Amino acid sequence: MPTQPMTVRRRVLVVDDESSITRTLRASFLANGYDVRTAHDGVSALNVLEDWDPEVVVTDLTMPEMDGVELCKRIRSYSSIPIILLSVQDATSAKIRGLDAGADDYVTKPFSIDELLARVRGSLRRLDALRTSDSTSTEPKMLRTGDFSVNTLTRHVTVSEIEVKLTPREYDLLLFFLRNVDRVLTHSSIIQSIWGPHSTHQPEYLRVLVASLRKKIERDPNHPQYLLTDPWVGYRLNPNPED
Repeated sequence: MPTQPMTVRRRVLVVDDESSITRTLRASFLANGYDVRTAHDGVSALNVLEDWDPEVVVTDLTMPEMDGVELCKRIRSYSSIPIILLSVQDATSAKIRGLDAGADDYVTKPFSIDELLARVRGSLRRLDALRTSDSTSTEPKMLRTGDFSVNTLTRHVTVSEIEVKLTPREYDLLLFFLRNVDRVLTHSSIIQSIWGPHSTHQPEYLRVLVASLRKKIERDPNHPQYLLTDPWVGYRLNPNPED
């Protein structure tokens, strides 16, 4: 009788100081075929990361010892794995702090398990696409447009010859704009490009990500010159604001 191929279980690290949440999320991920480990704060999460290689990190924003923002910074210093933040804080400033620290996505508590599972699936699809594109891409190594220069292999970005450090999600957003220079891109087209064709993300998520990117590429984020808003429609990238 032929041996059935072994199914590879995708790996998720859950970090939260509320044991009831980690137990619930662990049970839900296990029931949906994931390999799961948990940690109660950022310090213990880094200890897990030393011995294990998760493909997605789901972490609370507010925790003792080391919070989710600092954990994101530590992970981003050496890895580009997807990070999803959980937070009871619904303010835009809190979300931007998390995205600035390196998070790719966020879910506001209370949330449904189905929503979180959908976000994780989306992150894994994006991770798989990135791995595939890195190995098969025929895109030129250097992408230069106006004041922007991007090395698509190393993901090194400069604006007016100044290096900027972008999170994976910010990088994807900028690259999408650079591939569509001077075109007005609708909210829905950008969301589908960044989060996938079946994304349930709302324009609010895009506004937070755009605000985060502007803080890194604009001289004055409150008066953007590169990433322009087309009211009620979407955004447009002008790579030569002085032209």
